[in-house]
Amino acid sequence: MSDADILDLAGLGAGPFNLSIAALADSHMPRLATRFFERRHDPVWHPGLMLPDTHLQTGFLKDLVTAVAPDSRHSFLSYLVEHHRFYRFLNAELGTVSRAEFSDYLGWAARRLDNVALGEAVREVQLDGRGFRLRTDDGDYRARHLSLGTGKRPWLPDFAEALRGPHCLHAAEIARTRRDFGGRRVVVVGGGQSGADIFLNALRGHWGQPRELHWVSRRRNFEPLDETAFTNEYFTPDYTRRFHGLPREVREREVAAQKLASDGITPAALQSLYRELYHRFDVLGEPRWARLFPHREATALDRNGLGFTLTTEHGLTGGRERFNADVVVFATGFCSHLPDCLGDLTPRLERNAHGELVLGPHFEASWDGPSAHRIYAVNAGRHSHGIAEPQLSLMAWRSATILNHVAGHQAFDLREDDGPIDWQPTAEQRWVQAI
Repeated sequence: MSDADILDLAGLGAGPFNLSIAALADSHMPRLATRFFERRHDPVWHPGLMLPDTHLQTGFLKDLVTAVAPDSRHSFLSYLVEHHRFYRFLNAELGTVSRAEFSDYLGWAARRLDNVALGEAVREVQLDGRGFRLRTDDGDYRARHLSLGTGKRPWLPDFAEALRGPHCLHAAEIARTRRDFGGRRVVVVGGGQSGADIFLNALRGHWGQPRELHWVSRRRNFEPLDETAFTNEYFTPDYTRRFHGLPREVREREVAAQKLASDGITPAALQSLYRELYHRFDVLGEPRWARLFPHREATALDRNGLGFTLTTEHGLTGGRERFNADVVVFATGFCSHLPDCLGDLTPRLERNAHGELVLGPHFEASWDGPSAHRIYAVNAGRHSHGIAEPQLSLMAWRSATILNHVAGHQAFDLREDDGPIDWQPTAEQRWVQAI
């Protein structure tokens, strides 16, 4: 294989984040040799969470490309035009896109990109003197750099992992198979958006009407996503760049304090849920078979006949409660995971205390390999780049940052005018303080 056949960047996975890099490289950097490998033949975004009337928490302009390349043919607006529904989308006055439509958009983009290999899984990655060697289902490739975009794994508490099955499951699996909640006792654990979506669909009888429906959360209340204007300044390139330069302990403190800016429940979902509860149990007078239990931390799950007993501890009183259930759904988020195909390269990557990769300003991972061959990572730097990093909001900007770094020149102009907020004191302000 000659140097001309070596890829400049090989991507492991073609979820939305790596797909964004592929789309920008295709439309604006044709001389850069890239290829992104996706094991699925027909990619669907989070198929296990594809529930009725569920929406993104970000606007449709924060798609694969628009933020840095609005003229790209891979934009969401191009998708609408090609599918002949541009005006109907506008007339619907949707503040956000449904999960179903956004997943269809991603599939549309993946299928039309020549640098995305669908149905071709990477089985092994090794490093030698010429860079990375990849063995896939269809052949061997060489690449100067890698981009890791295989996503995270659903996380269950340790006490629930051993009981995992069709009736003790993670939220990410809820829509993968047909389910029947009719006449059953159902407990949903986790107070974020996924928990809200599952509780609301169960309340509406999407899987049949449960006999009992309980929603348990360790949060103090069922709290709204903070999507106000100044909070959304956290989701800007300027803030993200400044955040990366902060000391580690400051970054960790800020991520914890900003939780509801990225991990709350949309006000629209909360309003729909409250109205549904009011109409059923106050107006229609149904027996109150659905209840909400905030400020309870799940601490144990035990078998109880054919069902389960979930034990919780109250955050105010320390008292314990037990919930008997036939079905327990854990909406407990995801954890970092590196693909098995990295093999011997995995222990060479530096991790922080949270198990995340340590990332540089261009999303390059810190590792003990040669600096001429870099490993980039997406959806891996919440504690290095801030709460926006795992979200769709800065997807296109991050992709352009990575591509600029790979190319060694500014193919994308990422400069910005000053925003309304001064996040850090200027040199003059620091001088005044010193006096």
